[in-house]
Amino acid sequence: MSDFYYGGQAVIEGVMMRGQQRVAVAVRNPEGEVVIHEEPLPPKIYQSRISRMPFVRGVVLLWDALVLGTRALMWSADVALEEEGEGGEEPASFSGPVAWGTIIISLAFGIGLFFMVPTVASQAIENWLGLSKALSGLMEGIFRLALFIVYIVAIGQMADVKRVFSYHGAEHKTINAYEAGAPLTPTSVATFSTLHTRCGTSFLLFVLVISIILFIPLQFDNLLFRILSRLVLIPVVAGISYEFLRFSTKHQTNAIMRLLIAPGLAMQRLTTNEPDMEMLEVAIAALHPVLAADGLDVPVAAAQGQELSPVSAAATQ
Repeated sequence: MSDFYYGGQAVIEGVMMRGQQRVAVAVRNPEGEVVIHEEPLPPKIYQSRISRMPFVRGVVLLWDALVLGTRALMWSADVALEEEGEGGEEPASFSGPVAWGTIIISLAFGIGLFFMVPTVASQAIENWLGLSKALSGLMEGIFRLALFIVYIVAIGQMADVKRVFSYHGAEHKTINAYEAGAPLTPTSVATFSTLHTRCGTSFLLFVLVISIILFIPLQFDNLLFRILSRLVLIPVVAGISYEFLRFSTKHQTNAIMRLLIAPGLAMQRLTTNEPDMEMLEVAIAALHPVLAADGLDVPVAAAQGQELSPVSAAATQ
């Protein structure tokens, strides 16, 4: 486990956790039960030698966010939003045509909003004001970064998203507690920070900053070439960003690294909220199965004097 980092993401009324062998999603349903879904990770994507190579593993992280994360989000919605009195029906599939259709739409939206819009806008302003290519590229990057921050702030005002951000905080607290060797109980986990250096928010911030550097020389006059250059380099930017994220985590006690990490941690204050004890319980429930699948013995007993809600396991696919 020395070179592997556990982590996950928040979903609707729950948390997804990924290990080396399996992924687990824990969601609290309307009856108050914590429903858990587990499934093995595709070996060709997660366990091959190539997928663990530096820079390539950053693309795997993108897969986590765009594919695995979206599928988990859809499954969590089926569990969390099912009407009272309809328990007993098995939640919808973790995958399928609808899931893949949603992934494609989400991917198109993300690329369109955060890559194509800034590129098209910066070229239009470049032509209008007669800006230099370098200045146009810098403006494009700043516009992309500002758009990301505005988007996060805007969706963070929604009540449902605020709850997702609280589960995001629960996920971070649970991972922080596990990495510190603390007991995985709600009372223990609650004492840890909602911030984490390997957070996806920090990763996306690195992606945006590094893309500024890589895209500046690629200010083609032809708009199509300019857009295609951004799309082709997305995996490259992701690979570089992830390696920097890992490096900064390993050297976070270094004064220079603390300065470089600080903006990502500051951004996380927009995407994480303080969770309650029930949210922490769900995050812990999601982590247990992936640790067990990797052969790690983790105590599942509740903290003394603390009663946990019923837990049921969804069928593994």
